[in-house]
Amino acid sequence: MSLQQCKVYVTRVIPQPGLDILNQQLEHVKVNTQDHILSRDELLANVKGLDGLLPLLTERIDAELLDTAGSQLKIVANHAVGFDNIDIPAATERGVMVTNTPGVLTDATSDHAWALLFSTARRVVESDKFTRDLKYKGWGPMMYLGGDITGRTLGIVGAGRIGASVALKSSGFRMKVLYCDEFENQELEKEIGAQKVDFDRLLQESDFISVHVPLLEGTHHLFDDNAFKMMKKSAYFINTSRGPVVDEAALVRALQSGEIAGAGIDVYEEEPKIHPELLTLDNAVLTPHTASATIETRTKMATMAAGNLIAGLKGERPQNLLNPEVLDQ
Repeated sequence: MSLQQCKVYVTRVIPQPGLDILNQQLEHVKVNTQDHILSRDELLANVKGLDGLLPLLTERIDAELLDTAGSQLKIVANHAVGFDNIDIPAATERGVMVTNTPGVLTDATSDHAWALLFSTARRVVESDKFTRDLKYKGWGPMMYLGGDITGRTLGIVGAGRIGASVALKSSGFRMKVLYCDEFENQELEKEIGAQKVDFDRLLQESDFISVHVPLLEGTHHLFDDNAFKMMKKSAYFINTSRGPVVDEAALVRALQSGEIAGAGIDVYEEEPKIHPELLTLDNAVLTPHTASATIETRTKMATMAAGNLIAGLKGERPQNLLNPEVLDQ
């Protein structure tokens, strides 16, 4: 079969440059143009007979789906840096390549972590609503007191690309940086004097904690009741990594009881569902998984995913191949 004849499905509209790459080389590109997450039945119905699939994190790519697609499926090109939505061993067993889009969203995500940090500490969302509701009648010395940022201690949980980017951007605020990671990050230690510590110490000493770990068996509910109890009552918690890293009910309890001062959250344990009590809390700033939502970043993700898919369909090794052992089969 020629490249042009290959059938591809894109599970959600992505920036046009990514679609242009596909349409320029393929005759059979189908896109879910509805602005909603596909149901499981809809997804399974649309993958039958595909040669290539371009999904988002919202789609579960497992053995059932791969078998439904058929043995001709060559590649799943995830439009995300994460890939916990894909059963990679199942894909490898079936000879299907899996790719992601690493690197392109580092700055956008780390910028968003800082946006959440500032918004939470300085109570921006609360005071914005107060002002729009015409409740502001004049300056007051006790109005919307928040937390200082400059000179405080920033704890980074997971010092990979994004975590390190968040840490490096703290230098303008003269912050002390602690980080917890399996590996030493010599760049952070050299550039800003960051100190590698264990998880408990980071929880106990940090004024701000920003989370940047992948979702693994060992990181599921890493932040639970015990973790929040160890944090300062004046501490702020920021999560732009993966929702299930946090026990959302425990976070609600910590915010309600005053165990921590506030939280800035971009990802949720059971997306798109959010713990109903979290929605009621003024000391939580909530965004809808938009940490990478800049025009430039999402466009780069789209073109990278499309490029990976085309390479795989051509029989070439995609740039961001997650299971290279599939090439040896």
